[in-house]
Amino acid sequence: MTTNTHSTPTYILTATCPSKLGTVDVVTRFLFDHQCYITEMHTYDDTNACNFFIRIEFKNDSENASTIDELNEAFADRAAPFEMQWQIRDTRTPERVVIMVSKFDHCLQDLLHRYRTGHLNIEIPAIISNHPDLKELADWHGMPYYHFPITAETKPQQEAQVLTIVENTQADLVVLARYMQVLSDDMCSKLEGKAINIHHSLLPGFKGARPYHQAHDKGVKLVGATAHYVSTDLDEGPIITQGIEGVDHSYTPEQLAAKGRDTERVTLFKAVKLHCERRVFLDGNRTVVFQGG
Repeated sequence: MTTNTHSTPTYILTATCPSKLGTVDVVTRFLFDHQCYITEMHTYDDTNACNFFIRIEFKNDSENASTIDELNEAFADRAAPFEMQWQIRDTRTPERVVIMVSKFDHCLQDLLHRYRTGHLNIEIPAIISNHPDLKELADWHGMPYYHFPITAETKPQQEAQVLTIVENTQADLVVLARYMQVLSDDMCSKLEGKAINIHHSLLPGFKGARPYHQAHDKGVKLVGATAHYVSTDLDEGPIITQGIEGVDHSYTPEQLAAKGRDTERVTLFKAVKLHCERRVFLDGNRTVVFQGG
């Protein structure tokens, strides 16, 4: 895939800071002063935690348009009095995403398809797996595939190999596309805020082996999926997106699982897209998500 291009560069400014009078004004006035045209803006003030969040898309197409480096340098002075944590991103530069997978291929297939058709503004510098099964798929797409087997005894060494790939590829995000291994607490800490996992979320919940058979035995009427940031609490990290589908008594366990896989792939895609468009902010154990088009 080639880098995303636009006739006029589009930038995304994201910032968070303690709630304080003038937060919106300082950002919008800065963009006005630099002759930047705002095309989309979202704000949220968490009154319980006293945290403010803002996301702005803007174009910078005046005759004397500032470079992104000039914008960064100039905004630093404006943001400092508000204790802002902020970033300005040029959307022409795709996010670099490393995908981790085991044997199930539905989420990986979906992400690769959406990448190839331009529905995800990403580059995929590596696919990592603890099994060799999906190497042929990666090869067909021209993606580097790293097979790192894992056992309880080799887990620290295997995770070190994974982190080396993540660092060497300068990955912005790691996606666990049905990677069926529990990450260590150390690994979770190192990937905090930049690793997304997907898992089924049947209602009610069923843990352990053969969850869809358990669900069938209980006559569930809903199947779903949850995409969340990885945390040391298994499958309980800050939630980004959730999907849900209705089912009925006629579904076999296999049909329930197929419906679940469909929900997983769509839910994961939405989460990756939201993250890569900088629409997701961590707010303690919660997320602030500004939906896009």
